[in-house]
Order: sequence, then C-alpha cells, then structure tokens
Amino acid sequence: MTRPPKKTAPAVLVTMGVSGSGKSYFGRKLAEAMGAIFYEGDDFHPPDNIAKMNRGTPLTDADRLPWLRDLNRVLLAAVERGETVVLACSALRKAYRDILRKDVPELQFIFLKGSHELITRRLVERRGHFMPPDLLESQFQALEEPEDALVVDISQPVQANVEFVREALYRQ
Repeated sequence: MTRPPKKTAPAVLVTMGVSGSGKSYFGRKLAEAMGAIFYEGDDFHPPDNIAKMNRGTPLTDADRLPWLRDLNRVLLAAVERGETVVLACSALRKAYRDILRKDVPELQFIFLKGSHELITRRLVERRGHFMPPDLLESQFQALEEPEDALVVDISQPVQANVEFVREALYRQ
C-alpha cells in the first residue's frame, strides 16, 4: 500500500492585522514552533514613517509603498534560499497584500482578528512601541478583511492559536 505524500506547510507566512493584534508576538511563537525565521515588518520601515507614526499621523499609501516593496524583496530572497519564514506585517488592505504576494505564490496570510475593545486595551497597556493607541481607529478604517487568509481569534490563548495554525496549514 502506498501513502500519498504528506503535505507540508507553506514556506512563507504573514501574520497580519491592526496594531495591537499580536502580529509580532504570535509571529515569533509560530516561527519558533515551525523552526522558521521570523521577520518583524516594522524593522523595515524607513525613519520618516516611524517619525510620522510617533507624531500620531497615519501613513499614506505613498508612505507604505516602498516599505511593502522592501518586504516583498525580503520574502522573495527567503524563498530563493529555501527558507521557511514568518513575517509580521499589518497588510491591512488587499492592495498591500497583493504587493507582498507578488511572485510569492506560496505566501499564506494569517489574519489576527479581535474586537476593537480588546485591541484598544492591549495598545493602552503596551509600552515602548512607536504606534500610539490614537491611530488604532485609522487602522480599523483601513482594514479590508482578507478572504483568503487563515483567521485566528486573538481572544484565545497564543499557544492554542499556534497549534490551530500549524494544524490548519498541514491540512491544506
């Protein structure tokens, strides 16, 4: 009797959602569980973008475009090296996700979804991050919920969500 080959998880994952949804923390935990490399999308923002957000000014599409293209290059390079990667990136709009996905067909988005109240509470309690809580509303307004993402309920424990994602990815 021959068994069908075991499916493997996608090599490129993007944890996405509004600020405070846990993209970075969850992404690190997921990467650790999968033996993947973790990239923090915020680390690739140019200084002007960070300064703008520090002032409480939402980024424009023109601000985001070079940043998203840089992230796409990071993902492409990882694929070329045969690496499994997890990238934390807000990817709020479909157009942004399309830029990230360009020439990376195996990319899988993981949408960290939670209530406005829960995420507001997380942002208020968070220290040492350049994204002020007052910009959360602009993020929810910009959010175009993805139709092709794996959706994670952030009110659930992180480890349970990591296991949920791993199981879902290996079933695909």
